[in-house]
Amino acid sequence: MVSEMDWSKYPNFSREEFECSATGYCDMNADFMEQIQILREVYGKPMIVTSAYRDPIEHPIEANKTRPGAHAYGVAADFKVSYGDAYELLAAAIELNVFTGIGIAQKGDPASRFIHLDTATSEMLDGAPRPTIWSY
Repeated sequence: MVSEMDWSKYPNFSREEFECSATGYCDMNADFMEQIQILREVYGKPMIVTSAYRDPIEHPIEANKTRPGAHAYGVAADFKVSYGDAYELLAAAIELNVFTGIGIAQKGDPASRFIHLDTATSEMLDGAPRPTIWSY
C-alpha cells in the first residue's frame, strides 16, 4: 500500500524508514512527521529510524498489547542513538516541547540503544498520562 503523504516535505527522511516491519504499510501522521523534520533540523545530525508505524494487528509488538500504542497511530518513532548523541537528541526534543511521550533506552549494547518520541494524546491511549517520560 502506498501512503498519500507528500514525503518531499520531509527531506531528511524516506517513507521506507517509517514502514511497518511486518506489513510494509505506512500510515504516519503528517503533523508528527513535521515535528520530526523540525527536530532533525535543530539536532543537525542524521536520525536513524529503528521503528515507526506498526500495524495494530499484524506487528508482533502491537498484536500483544491490550490497546494500540502510539506507533499504531503513526505518531511515534524510535531512533537509534547513544552516548553524547542521545543527550543532544533528547535535549533538542525537550526544547521543542511538542513530544508528549519520551522513552529512553540507553543501557546495554550501544547498537541497541534508542530514544522513542511520540505526540500521542491521552485519549489515543485510553487515558494514559501525557506528557510522560520513561526508561526501558
